[in-house]
Amino acid sequence: MPSQTFFNLPDRRRQNIINAAIDEFTNHSYESASISAIVNRAKIAKGSFYQYFQDKQDLYLYLVDQALEARNSFITTANLPSIQAGFFVYLRVLYQTVLEFQLANPAWSQILFRGPNHGDVPFREEVFKRTKTDTIVLIKKYVQEAIAQGQLKSDINPDLAAFMIVALSSELRSFIPFYLGIDVNQLVKDSPDLPLDAIGKILDDCIRTLEQGIGAINNDA
Repeated sequence: MPSQTFFNLPDRRRQNIINAAIDEFTNHSYESASISAIVNRAKIAKGSFYQYFQDKQDLYLYLVDQALEARNSFITTANLPSIQAGFFVYLRVLYQTVLEFQLANPAWSQILFRGPNHGDVPFREEVFKRTKTDTIVLIKKYVQEAIAQGQLKSDINPDLAAFMIVALSSELRSFIPFYLGIDVNQLVKDSPDLPLDAIGKILDDCIRTLEQGIGAINNDA
């Protein structure tokens, strides 16, 4: 967490540091990202950097929090359906909206998803914890609304249901490249053209599996 000294900076100076850090982390692996390069680009003394942040990890985690704020703002302003339209309808559009956020914001996507999932970020579990906790809170709210409206079973545990949905969503980030043969190294280094139709089909299948389950239905019963 940045020091209060950082937050006391004028907005423009603070944003210059953030922009320099985003540029460095999105164009280099975490290991090779350089504090010296960041302070040079931001035009601040290296000693000043350590008045603002403890170290490179502290800076990266601050950018994770900023990326989550940007993602949540993107979701808030998106044209998502209400829960009245159906919980799984809402969930499918939410998945699509998060995908659109990643495509529209490749720098945030690199910091929030690609670096931790496919790169060399050594504290990836802390990044995953922050992203999952933030998303679970959001999903739980809509699970509870869906239960209240009779769209989901009344006896399910909202915390567990939200956790399972978010865990599945997180694992999709590994499954999709594997299943579609996408080079994860290219994901880290570049912003390649992605097979959006194929990814959309996987998202549809995921939602259908969540909604219908995987047990065989006995039509004779």
